[in-house]
Amino acid sequence: MSSEVALQTEYATICGGKRKNGILAEGRPNCPLVSVITAVFNGLPHVEGCLQSVLRQDYPNLEQLVMDGGSTDGTIDVLRRYDDRIAFWQSEPDRGVYDAWNKGLREARGEWICFVGADDELLPGAVSAYMALAAKNPNAEYLTSRVRWVHPSGYSRTVGKPWTWRAFSRYMCTSHVGSMHRRSLFDRLGIYDASYSIVADYEFLLRARQDLKAAYMPLVTVNMRAGGVSDSKTALHEQERAKVNAGGRNPVLASIEFRIANIKFALRPLRRALRRLFE
Repeated sequence: MSSEVALQTEYATICGGKRKNGILAEGRPNCPLVSVITAVFNGLPHVEGCLQSVLRQDYPNLEQLVMDGGSTDGTIDVLRRYDDRIAFWQSEPDRGVYDAWNKGLREARGEWICFVGADDELLPGAVSAYMALAAKNPNAEYLTSRVRWVHPSGYSRTVGKPWTWRAFSRYMCTSHVGSMHRRSLFDRLGIYDASYSIVADYEFLLRARQDLKAAYMPLVTVNMRAGGVSDSKTALHEQERAKVNAGGRNPVLASIEFRIANIKFALRPLRRALRRLFE
């Protein structure tokens, strides 16, 4: 057994980053600090591309935090190579992505916070575009954009719509990886409910209901690899529960919406095949 695996088996916490050398990011006048949080577990081969996409951002006041769930595939070796460029990284067992995000929130120092998956990549200029949007909408606490969703088959599409309560109360019309959250939103609503294994991001925003102050830009800010648990029938079940419990949705309407979404999910492979056929 390698020393790395042995440490994780013993539930040791490994950490690194610039903070270990006393280098702390701070907010600046007219240039708020942005925290980018990534949760990862056995993230090879994509995690390095994610890290580089954040480091390539041209926004001058950004901190990158990586919360690793105890990887044993070499992900920690990648994090160590970026030790002098990542603000903070930590590796220890966790209870899933939302538990890792909550840990990241406790470490984040930014006025604005976003979450980028270990297999996703921010596009150049994304953070600067968000902060320009924030400056134009000083009351906004939630910023959204568009996302390029790429399926392993090669099929891709662009998703992400402006937030409206009418749409959001029925389905997640925004994309979490294409969003930015003001810290005050977490101060007001709390942290993620880790009892949801897939849609805690949706449940969190449902708590605000119609009072959420949002702003939107029709710009693609991230490439998101499709697949995984968020693209599953289990997610539809959790979404129905969140709409009723946090969003106050009528249970009968939520049940009908679940059945419709289930049918659409079953038809996805056919729709993708037809799109490729007529491209």
